[in-house]
Amino acid sequence: MAKVRKAVFPVAGLGTRFLPATKASPKEMLPVVDKPLIQYAAEEAYAGGADQLVFITGRHKRSIEDHFDKAYELEAELASAGKHKLLAVIRTVLPPHVNCIYLRQPEALGLGHAVLCAKPVVGDEPFFILLADDLIRNDDKGVVEQMAEVYERTGASVLSVQEVPRNETNKYGIVETERQPDGTLRVTSMVEKPAPEDAPSNLAVVGRYLLTPTIFEKLEQTTPGAGGEIQLTDAIAALLKEETVIAHLFEGKRYDCGSKEGYLEATVEYALAHPELGDSFRAYLKRLEL
Repeated sequence: MAKVRKAVFPVAGLGTRFLPATKASPKEMLPVVDKPLIQYAAEEAYAGGADQLVFITGRHKRSIEDHFDKAYELEAELASAGKHKLLAVIRTVLPPHVNCIYLRQPEALGLGHAVLCAKPVVGDEPFFILLADDLIRNDDKGVVEQMAEVYERTGASVLSVQEVPRNETNKYGIVETERQPDGTLRVTSMVEKPAPEDAPSNLAVVGRYLLTPTIFEKLEQTTPGAGGEIQLTDAIAALLKEETVIAHLFEGKRYDCGSKEGYLEATVEYALAHPELGDSFRAYLKRLEL
């Protein structure tokens, strides 16, 4: 079975929760210690086998393109100043074998519409979707790589899921599953943001997907909802009636960086784990407790 080589990043959102910080800069460029959120997502994607990164962008997102582009002037300045360590850092933002493709989403018509915008590039191949708001840390094996392994065994679409408190099901897409003889969890139904009393489980879909190209057909057939938005959840619900879709309980810790609290938690914990800053930052936090 061919490896999944393409990863789609829907990055056209406005990031209103972080205004005014996101007034002129994309939310995906918010830094966690010394890397922007979008770079963490890109690193996870190419560590999992993707070598074509497809960014679905909107207005005011040029800094994402600039971040992954070559910065000749900056490299020359660092080289002349003898700052070879920093030079190596910016030269490895993107490995040489990985290509970036940028497509414009002309209107904010929902996550499903953003994914559909990738169809001309993805074509008839399976592909990953990564939402940079969900920063997922696993120092051993990223979620994309975990999903790729499930796909290689099964040939099925894969949704990354985690258990959430029952009283928080109204914040997520929730799946109902059926355990298969091989131990996988086949998705039997999917509901968007159900009330706790109506939720079929507490397994919530988070921002990592591996989908077969059939999803494009389902997105084209999906009836737009409020505001004319096309929901990815609705298309996946239609997909699982025809194809096997697997829920993967991923290994790793997720930070909801779409919220200020989750973003701050990620910043603190990544700083504590940073090879250069960790010890001094931990000492600083201990001094704050006194």
